[in-house]
Amino acid sequence: MDASDAKEQIDVRSVVEAISTDDADADAPLYKVESLCMRCHENGVTSFLLTLIPHFRKVLLSAFECPHCGERNNEVQFAGEIQPRGCCYSLEVPTGDPKMLDRQVVKSESATIKIPELDFEIPPEAQRGSLSTVEGILVRAAEELQALQEERKKVDPKTAEAIDQFLLKLKACASGDSPFTFILDDPAGNSFIENLFAPSPDPSLTIKFYERTPEQQALLGYLVDPAQCREVGDGVTTEQMQSVVPEPGRREPHGAVGAAAAHHAIAQSNSADIAEVMFRYSAPEEVMTFPSTCGTCAAGCETRMFVTNIPYFQEVIVMASTCDACGYRNSELKPGGRIPEKGKQISLCVKNTKDLSRDVIKSDTASVRIPELELELASGTLGGVVTTVEGLISKISESLERVHGFTFGDSLDDHKRAKWKDFQERLRKLLSLEDHWTLVLDDALANSFIAPITDDIKDDHQLTFEEYQRSWEQNEELGLNDMDTSCADAAYDESNAQLTKGLDAEQH
Repeated sequence: MDASDAKEQIDVRSVVEAISTDDADADAPLYKVESLCMRCHENGVTSFLLTLIPHFRKVLLSAFECPHCGERNNEVQFAGEIQPRGCCYSLEVPTGDPKMLDRQVVKSESATIKIPELDFEIPPEAQRGSLSTVEGILVRAAEELQALQEERKKVDPKTAEAIDQFLLKLKACASGDSPFTFILDDPAGNSFIENLFAPSPDPSLTIKFYERTPEQQALLGYLVDPAQCREVGDGVTTEQMQSVVPEPGRREPHGAVGAAAAHHAIAQSNSADIAEVMFRYSAPEEVMTFPSTCGTCAAGCETRMFVTNIPYFQEVIVMASTCDACGYRNSELKPGGRIPEKGKQISLCVKNTKDLSRDVIKSDTASVRIPELELELASGTLGGVVTTVEGLISKISESLERVHGFTFGDSLDDHKRAKWKDFQERLRKLLSLEDHWTLVLDDALANSFIAPITDDIKDDHQLTFEEYQRSWEQNEELGLNDMDTSCADAAYDESNAQLTKGLDAEQH
């Protein structure tokens, strides 16, 4: 081993050590390693830089350059952890708006890019982790498709002609001459599209977070039980079917009777089924325990839940999970009973520290609005949380800082930087109670709640509730327009008719 080889090993080891250091910052040194060029097979230079994108992720940037043939490429690798949930960004790009094409995009190595209008998809293996723009990603895709066109024309002229026609459409999107939808779907949750209106909502950009499927967990390298990926019959896995019958000599935990049925109801998010199963196998306030899978490391863990009734609100199912393998903890609250006929808007005027300590239940269908800040979070942004008013504001601040990754990046102009700092200062003033402010929860399913501070909720004049009729669009988003209960209604009417007939027969 010569001196240059030893130096290469030291550099690589130093990079790895820097990645594992929590206090790595933008002043991290630049590492250079001699590596092989795959075009000319001569040695080029790969540069590594560990950096932290403020309010986003810790990333490792690598750039290769060959002085012999001029080959250059770059890549982004995430040095931090995989996020608890996947993310899906959808950007509507109109015609003739260059700013939309200049939005910065962080694409991880597990992300998929889709353009539905062109029926076009860039799988994770086609373009590895990159830091680019919407236009840059489309141009790169067009260049890669164009690279082998000459060979295709000789072997398969029809396919080459079809690709030429497709390239015209793709280039029209990249130049802004054609409207399209840019979808970035990342199961690892480490991808990002810049919000030009941060911290306010972006009318052209929608963000959704979702729980990963067992197949996605396996693709990310987690150890997943094959039974979770294999469905039998009507969608019930073999493992779930076998779990109803306990193994000989195995002692079931307290409250585990009927756990499989409860698990199925919760997986389908059917509030009525959950309540029915819970009351069938356990009394109110009785804690029920059943096995589940950790959403972070996919290891086996326990979930505990029970049904309780919150005064002035409704019946709810409280669930809490703890993973002994990775330490992940999660709590969730689901509504019980039927779907309300009307939506509900709750307004709270926050004046003192007692108001900050009020309990808040925010369901995943509720939006949050603070008129004084002109801040509005769409439904599903924070998911379902059980917290306080102060805790909700803290979660909003953390969510905005995490989602808007390029808040203090080098590309941000002074006006946007000053705007964001001013918003952060105004958000901080909410918790210091320098002025009175209003918190509004708007829930189309009326499953959210803010606790009163008086014995009788009517005496709490800072808290107001307003019911409203849901619009057709809201019912459509919730899937209520397509809900057909005619069969259940007919069965219910028939059962009532038979019961009435039987009672009449007994009386006579």
